[in-house]
Amino acid sequence: MPRQSLLEYFQADARPAREIAVAWRRGYRMVRWPYADLLRTAQQFALELRAREIAKGDRVFLWGENSGEWAAAFLGCVFAGAVAVPMDEAADKSFASCVAQQAGVRLAVVGRDLPALVPSVPTICLEDLAAKVATYSATEFKPPAAGRDDTVEIVFTSGTTAEPRGVVLTHGNLLANLEPLEKEIAKYRRYERIFHPLKFLDLLPLSHVFGQLLGIFLPQILGATSVFLDTLNPAEVMRTIRQERVSLLITVPRLIESLRDQVERDLAAQGETERFRRDFQAAEGQHFLRRWWRFRRIRGRLGWKFWAVISGGATLPAETEKFWDRLGYAVIQGYGLTETTSLVSVNHPFRMGRGSIGKSLPGLELKLSDEGEILVRGENVAAGYWSESGVAPVFESEGWFHTGDLGERDANGNLYFKGRRKNVIVTPAGLNIYPEDLETELRKEPEVRDCVVVGLNRDGNAEPAGVLLLRDPASDAAAIVRRANTRLADFQRMRRWLVWPDSDFPRTPTQKPMLGRIREFAEAKLGGSAAATQGEPSADPLRQMIARISRGTAVEGGAAPLDLSSIERMELMSALEDRYQVDLSEADFSSAQSVAAIEQLIEQPAAPAQDFHYPRWAQAWPVRLVRAAAFYLLVRPAMLLLGWPRVRGRENLRGVKGPVLIVANHETYIDPGFVLTALPARLRWCVAVAMGGERLEALRNPPSGMGFFRALLGRVQYPLVVALFHVFPLPMYSGFRKSFAFAGELVDRGWSVLIFPEGELTPDGAIAPFRAGIGLLATGLRLPVIPMRLEGLYDLRIADKHWTSWHHIRVTVGAAVKFSDTDAPEKIAAELQRCVASLGESQAS
Repeated sequence: MPRQSLLEYFQADARPAREIAVAWRRGYRMVRWPYADLLRTAQQFALELRAREIAKGDRVFLWGENSGEWAAAFLGCVFAGAVAVPMDEAADKSFASCVAQQAGVRLAVVGRDLPALVPSVPTICLEDLAAKVATYSATEFKPPAAGRDDTVEIVFTSGTTAEPRGVVLTHGNLLANLEPLEKEIAKYRRYERIFHPLKFLDLLPLSHVFGQLLGIFLPQILGATSVFLDTLNPAEVMRTIRQERVSLLITVPRLIESLRDQVERDLAAQGETERFRRDFQAAEGQHFLRRWWRFRRIRGRLGWKFWAVISGGATLPAETEKFWDRLGYAVIQGYGLTETTSLVSVNHPFRMGRGSIGKSLPGLELKLSDEGEILVRGENVAAGYWSESGVAPVFESEGWFHTGDLGERDANGNLYFKGRRKNVIVTPAGLNIYPEDLETELRKEPEVRDCVVVGLNRDGNAEPAGVLLLRDPASDAAAIVRRANTRLADFQRMRRWLVWPDSDFPRTPTQKPMLGRIREFAEAKLGGSAAATQGEPSADPLRQMIARISRGTAVEGGAAPLDLSSIERMELMSALEDRYQVDLSEADFSSAQSVAAIEQLIEQPAAPAQDFHYPRWAQAWPVRLVRAAAFYLLVRPAMLLLGWPRVRGRENLRGVKGPVLIVANHETYIDPGFVLTALPARLRWCVAVAMGGERLEALRNPPSGMGFFRALLGRVQYPLVVALFHVFPLPMYSGFRKSFAFAGELVDRGWSVLIFPEGELTPDGAIAPFRAGIGLLATGLRLPVIPMRLEGLYDLRIADKHWTSWHHIRVTVGAAVKFSDTDAPEKIAAELQRCVASLGESQAS
């Protein structure tokens, strides 16, 4: 019997309560909610809506990054019968406010870092949602009756100039896509047990229907885990795939291309490019298992559980599809629009048609018009377009929805995307040119990072013009276009072209180029009707980003000095890597003193100057047992000989359970031993110590020219230091962001972290200023911070003594300090420095 509503997927006993439903990164840590927590929070939010007298059919605005709270808020609306109005996190405030007003929302759930909507709309902070509704008892919740015709959400879309247009989606619309998928999945459920739990890394916004289907509903059917990430940086995506043991990646074609580039950059850095090319050619036509073994090194970097990429939102270039397929991964493409509840067709993961966007879903009708336009009819077609006066139908005569997209079908029923009907360029000779065909040829040129072909108006007709985004601005764009033209028919050839002046195209939240703005710019530059100044991009994205991060500081010309604090530089670098999907050398970025220098780094990203290693083997139980034995047999006797320290303030640790962040001043290289001595056993055995990355790496890989015996001593010291004190690298100059991420990984596994925020030994015995990075780490780890003060060791270091009297060395433990996510990193660093300084001898009782 067909399901009557989405509520039937979320019964209390549908999934084992402790299996992880969602995991998302916040700061440097991963937050994980079991199915029980997700369901409970959603039910509690439904009770909150009821308490606010938000009834069935009332609208609730959801605006924020992908997270468990977002999923709970959306499901809470479904449970309460309220209508969700999701908005992409990257949406402009004016657009979001216009949508909220047009939809007549009664409540807004908005991310902490996003601007407030109109004052008349009550607002709940998305990140505080679970705490806000925690007082409700989920056992008291009873959902109202719901049917297939009841509205679930209104998804607003618009072009660059169009007014917001809301697509109304019902339970029936969503079920029409979920039910055939569920039926097909049932045929393979017995195999899923072998790989359970499946994990989906969903990089599509949950504000988009495709992101919801694969990030909320499909995992529920499979009992899978949805993993969300707050960055599109390809290196970070690859690290997450491996670390979280992801099974499937769900994203847009642009990121899939970026991941391919990242793999090739990694191979080049290791000198394996030529070998890879030979293997790639030899693998053509080979059985999957042979290809799997041939590229085992690459597969090892992504994790052995990772096996498929699901691409949506645009057409995946054939070369990129071939790259991942040749490596042995399943590349699954789907096709659909918001009006079709995201899906019209999808490739079967075990019966794929190369280059196709799959076969139409069972239960819907699909046909091609005489012009080749894709027409769809079925329950998955949206209920209509939202307006205050009523819902207008999305379909035309006989219930057919005109997608505006052109397609072809082969004899096996596979559908192939041929471009947008409205994007067809009609030449003066009456011939049709599809921009996608020209873009395909341009992308074959290695100098082209991305491209768009637009039609320039010419006396009622059009001619194609290529807009190029080059990897190296010095490349000969004319030669690139000439080579592409040789592979095109005469009527397709581009006589006009230009190079896009910025580091990237303006893009939509799903990373599609904004064709309207690009076309206007091309018209202005290549002799269109508009004046040249009207076609310029409204603002340089890089300068906009710098102004936002520096709190409004004006950015002058490219050669002008870049006046940013260390914190602002870290924020800018992270934002640029996400925006342009590149890896930047932190050493080079730190030395970049102008906007022009940063632009050059974006265009030609360099490999990091030094590769630091993060020893996870030190967390293994055998090593931990050796560490405990060494502490009692070696470290404590050494403390006794050196001068048994006087420990004060240990009462401040009563009731404190790990993990915690421990900060202390830095007097000598043996400081960690005294800090560990001062800690109670329950904390001592689960502490990782941050050590100068450059110094630690020099032990592991001694520099060339060092004497044989000194190098050998360093190589012996490295495993001993790592094993006995569980140290990890925290570089001073470059690579610290990876160290912060590793610290988050340690905390997720239950380890406390010890940091010396001065960064180096005190030169005069006084506490040096704490580096601002400790503020970032404190907010990113969201842990209580334990301040500690060391005294007496500096005297020994200056006097070059190896022992002293008992209690000459003092270790003082302060009370735990907590900070809010909204506290500024500089203020946190200053406050922690004050806390440590206040624990000095003058404060002793």
